[in-house]
Order: sequence, then structure tokens, then C-alpha cells
Amino acid sequence: MSGGLGRYGVRKVLVANRGEIACRVIRSCRTLGLAVATVHSEADANARHVALADQSVLIGPAPATQSYLLAERVLAAARETDSDAVHPGYGFLSENAQFARAVEAAGLRWIGPDPKSIDDMGDKECARRLARTAGVPVLPGSERFSPEAVAGLEAAGVDVGYPLLVKAAAGGGGIGMRRVDRAEDLAAAVTATQSMAARAFGDGTIYLERFIDEARHVEVQVFGFGDGRGVHVHERDCSVQRRFQKVVEESPAPGVDAATRAAMFEASVRLVEQENYRGAGTIEFVVDARTRQFFFLEMNTRIQVEHPVTEMNTGLDLVAMQILLAAGAPLPLATQTGVTPHGHTIECRIYAERPAKNFLPSTGTLTRFALPAQDAGLRIDTGVHEGDPVTHFYDPMIAKVIAHADDRPAALATMQAALAASRIEGVETNLAFLQRVLAHPEFVAGRATTRFIERFKAELLTS
Repeated sequence: MSGGLGRYGVRKVLVANRGEIACRVIRSCRTLGLAVATVHSEADANARHVALADQSVLIGPAPATQSYLLAERVLAAARETDSDAVHPGYGFLSENAQFARAVEAAGLRWIGPDPKSIDDMGDKECARRLARTAGVPVLPGSERFSPEAVAGLEAAGVDVGYPLLVKAAAGGGGIGMRRVDRAEDLAAAVTATQSMAARAFGDGTIYLERFIDEARHVEVQVFGFGDGRGVHVHERDCSVQRRFQKVVEESPAPGVDAATRAAMFEASVRLVEQENYRGAGTIEFVVDARTRQFFFLEMNTRIQVEHPVTEMNTGLDLVAMQILLAAGAPLPLATQTGVTPHGHTIECRIYAERPAKNFLPSTGTLTRFALPAQDAGLRIDTGVHEGDPVTHFYDPMIAKVIAHADDRPAALATMQAALAASRIEGVETNLAFLQRVLAHPEFVAGRATTRFIERFKAELLTS
């Protein structure tokens, strides 16, 4: 729709990502009538996101550190393809404020929040402070400890209380996070987390945070207009996790009462409005399953992997909204009354992995990749097709299956049928594992907490 967004100066978008999210962003670009350019590594020369684009630029070898994470090469590709805007997807450079500033300095539209918001929320100590200022409950935590300065660590552990989590201050997504139950194990966990954080984020700084043993992980999708206004787009439950990585997400969140839900919504919007936040974001909370108290975990300043759950429940296209806002074009909603959820949605992430071997990735060629046809109640988001290689270079998630129905039992039935109909060969997957998760009495009853997989691992891994 160069005639639609062209008058706003956006005719072509460079998608600075790969795989499933790149294909997802391309879909919204096409809906808006926009031309699309992508980038790719040598390993992705024949990838699906390359085939779907109008043009694609090779930016380096397979390792992300030599291609997708090189901001200057991505920016050069934007110039080479005469793109007007850059959408970073999630992961890679999506929460890199320096890259966002470089995009804007080059005269391009950055399809994401203000770089200051990325900086503020990427610094976990700063994010916690801002949340407190907005009146959002925050878990007890420590100050930051760099690898060179760990004096006072033991005392901080006592103040925070055990069990606790050691978390990277400069990143999220559960990377490097470690649970510590005893004071004598703290130093080793801190050293290991600092090392992984330094590799993943270029910053080994960590902090300690109270760990709630019986918790639900509930997040609120938000959208800010960049002028002090914002809305919530309801919540998602992400409690079913392995190694602090989400596996199943759903909305509405089961087991969360109306008063707690409303309080989380109000707190989330206050934070968005306080920060003049711009675009899509997610505010993550831990909810104590016993007391129903909720606490701020972090804010992700990007589109989430699980955003289709919200889209299926509301009928909104969050990616298109990101693009429209960046272009300065009218949005499909302006106030909270424009958000009208209905029914229940469940998303399952299909990984090429070995659940019985601590969920280690499985590599190989997709000799068969047949997922059920999409319809009004079933959505498939993927970045691969039959014959594609699954390598060790990238995240092993190969598809997301999203089921929507009038209520939770019907959505569960739709999802189970979709997983049962899926045929994937050439690599091992978690398909059977997901089916057992959905069939487990605790999950069916809506009682799953973040310890669900750990607690019922033996049953869930039974073949």
C-alpha cells in the first residue's frame, strides 16, 4: 500500500531477523501493502524468510555474531535496499538501543520503542526502580555485582532471602538465570551467570532476586502511543517453562482472579504512561500462587514470541500496529475501549529438541514437515519448510501452533488435535511432550505453576 503508507514516507521495510518472526513480520508488511527486504546469513541463503521477501542481502557467515548481530552490516543492507524503516523482530538486535539510535540517525524509521526506553528497561536495576516509581510491586532484590566487584555478595543473599535467583542485569529471556537454595552455592552460581551474561550480552553484571517457589508467570501485553497514553491488551500465562524458557502460553490466564488481573492491568498502564512508552511491549509479573500477590519481573521492549495469543484473542495485528505507529499513520485503536478480547487461546512452541535428554537441541534435515491447515481457530507461525536444515547456529524453535476457541476446554481440544495431526521427521521434537503437558490433570485444571515441568517431569517424559 505504497499509496497508503507511502504518503507517510514508508514504502519498504527491512526485516532485521530470520526464521519464524521474520516471516511473521513480512506477513503484516504485505497486509499493509509494503515492499520487504530481509537479511540472511550464508546458512540461511535458501531460508523461507528470504524466499518471501522482495530482496535479501547476505550479511555474513552462519554464526549470529558474524551476521545477524552485526549492526553495521544490517544498517548497510537497509541502505543498499533503499528501505525506509527497520523492524527488528525479537532477539538479535531488537533490544539494542545503540542499533535503534543508528537506524534513526540514518534517517530511517525504527519500528520499536524509543532507544531510551530500551536502555531503561534493559538495565534491570533501572527497570525495577522505574517500576517502583510507577507504584508497581517489585520483588526484593539486591544491587548489581560486576565480575570485578562482588564484595557484599553473601550479605546481599541473606537480605534477599533464599531461595533466590541470580539474574543477568543487562538481559532477559532467562539466559544464564540460576536458582540458588543455599548460601554456600551462591558464589559458584554468580560466577557461572556472570560468565554467561558476558558472552550473551557483553556485560557480566548480575543481581539477586527473591524466588517465589509456587509461582505463576503472567505477562501483560501493552501498547504505548509515545505521548503519555497507553493501553493494555490483556494478559498471557507463561508458567509452563523448561530451563526458564516458555513452552506453552495461554490467555486468559487460568487461576488468576479478576481483582488481581485488574490490578496488574492498572500497574502496567501506569508504567507505560509514566515512561511515555512507544509501541508494543510486555510487562512480566510473577504471581504468588498462594497469596495472589504479584510482582514486577521485567519489561520486554519488543514484540514477544507469544504475541499471537493476544492477536487471536483480540483480532488485533500487533505487528501492523507497530509499523503504523512508526510511520505516523492512524491506528486501529486509540483508547482502552478499542481492546475487546473474546474466547480462549493457547500457543505451543514446537522445538527441534530431545526432551528426554534435558531438552538438548536436535539438528538435521526436515525430511517431513507437515502441519495441519490453518483456519479461524488454528494459526501456524513458522519459518521453515520441508527439506530445510535445522542447525546448531540458531534457536531450535521451528513452529508455533496457536489454537483459539470459545472457551478453554475447546481450545485445548483444538490444540491436541493439531499436535496429533502434525508430522515432523528428520529431527527429534517435543510434539509428544507437548501433548502430555496439555493432557496432564494439573494443566487441565489450570493449576500449572513455573515448577510444573520440574515437578511432573517423569510423567511428562514417559513415552
